[in-house]
Amino acid sequence: MNSMVTIDRHILEEEKSVPGATGAFSDLIYSIALAGKIINREVSRAGLINLLGKTGGVNVQGETVAKLDDYANDVLVNTLSQGGRVCVIGSEECAEVIHPPNVGKDAKYVVHFDPLDGSSNIDANVSIGTIFSISERVTPLNTTPTEEDVLQPGTRMIGAGYIVYGSSTVMVYTTKKGTVNGFTLDPSVGEFLRSHQNIRTPTRGKILSCNVGHSQYWEPAVDRFIRQVTTEDKEAGLPYTLRYIGSLVADVHRNLLYGGIFLYPPNVRGSLHRGKLRLLYEANPLAMVVENAGGLASTGAGRVLDLQPTALHQRTPLYIGSRDDVLEIERLIREQAPEERG
Repeated sequence: MNSMVTIDRHILEEEKSVPGATGAFSDLIYSIALAGKIINREVSRAGLINLLGKTGGVNVQGETVAKLDDYANDVLVNTLSQGGRVCVIGSEECAEVIHPPNVGKDAKYVVHFDPLDGSSNIDANVSIGTIFSISERVTPLNTTPTEEDVLQPGTRMIGAGYIVYGSSTVMVYTTKKGTVNGFTLDPSVGEFLRSHQNIRTPTRGKILSCNVGHSQYWEPAVDRFIRQVTTEDKEAGLPYTLRYIGSLVADVHRNLLYGGIFLYPPNVRGSLHRGKLRLLYEANPLAMVVENAGGLASTGAGRVLDLQPTALHQRTPLYIGSRDDVLEIERLIREQAPEERG
């Protein structure tokens, strides 16, 4: 029974299938699960312990920092700094990379994370989440990590996933092996138990997730796609249903299970002409999960995972979800007239 398999046992089963595995990567995944349990504990009682609201500070993204943002960031940094496995950490909340203290000579992992995605929804008790990715350093062991270690394309990730804190707390992760598995936290035993084995997302969905309030700033191809999928055509399975939570991790998780597409296009005018979502902390990890489940993640001009990052907090457009839906919006963008691109 899936419900009897803890995440710890699942990780050990996966480790046995990898020749030469040392257990270091397994320990790292379990450390992230532990951090998720700690964050979940505080999220579930935030209103009772004065963790709702804002700190009054502004992060590197220019966004007002929520108290739970700070708390989740500290938990992840402290957890990942234990054991000497991680040589460098990138957080969406921090302007510069973090060098953990007491790094072991064999520390070969680079971790990026968004500690609390969707934090603008915290006070309204809407689902929020943690997003993470793991890569191996490219510079020699026992040396100071460089920009080359931190700015790696998504194709070099060896693991990625997310934790959704909602009506239940669910951790989903994947590795280079290609399978995607989900684990639901059972508070009665304090363990993540396997609840979603070998997740496969539908080839085509019926859910459209986007903030249509920004549609006046999008290129015409995106508007054409939205009109196309929201025009009734019963034989084609249309119209789609609009479902937008406003927490990226929650929207992507729902669409992963049910099928659909999440859009966050660039604005053809204004400051978001390169997109809004962060490549290293949001787009890349979610792209690895969705692609390993049979979906696609695109910038509109190509595969997200193929992008070579040039900055720690680089932004990107994102079209992510069911394969046929992403291919269709790519086609519309590709075929639009040059003067329509803004």
